[in-house]
Amino acid sequence: MVTLNRIYTRTGDKGETALGDGTRLPKHALRISAYGTVDEANAAIGLARLHTHGQMDAMLARIQNDLFDLGADLCVPQTTKRNEGRLRVADRQVERLEREIDSMNAELAPLTSFILPGGTPAAAHLHMARTIVRRAERLMTDLAGHEEINPAAIKYANRLSDHLFVAARFANDKGAKDVLWIPGANRDEA
Repeated sequence: MVTLNRIYTRTGDKGETALGDGTRLPKHALRISAYGTVDEANAAIGLARLHTHGQMDAMLARIQNDLFDLGADLCVPQTTKRNEGRLRVADRQVERLEREIDSMNAELAPLTSFILPGGTPAAAHLHMARTIVRRAERLMTDLAGHEEINPAAIKYANRLSDHLFVAARFANDKGAKDVLWIPGANRDEA
């Protein structure tokens, strides 16, 4: 468990931050950008939760906790000497997302068009969170091209963006309030 007695430490005042194993990196390092973007996605989900309740809210609460797990996973390199016993995202977390996607999707009509982000406030926030997760995933796959990272972490990010898309549709009155893309609808306007 983490104990935070002091919020500011001044250790990052020169543009560096510490990873979970104590290694110091510049704050703009790819690894820091990846888990910082995961944190941003978590905050966006927190905004979405202001507009959810019941099972949807419970799913999002689990995801927020998982995103802290993902951040903990990313903040300690796989190759660190202190890797033993470190918190890593597990395949069963990915599998839970898949079950939830399947459950929500079973109640939705098939898509006939791409969806524009919007509809209900919950759906709009979920779409925002989805795009942030996609950015985190891009950063994670870029990082994986340079360093070893947990494959389940990348799977989790990929599946989470799908989950948030389906959840946004579900939050749009099970798709009834989805805002559909009409290709070229405004092309001929003056």
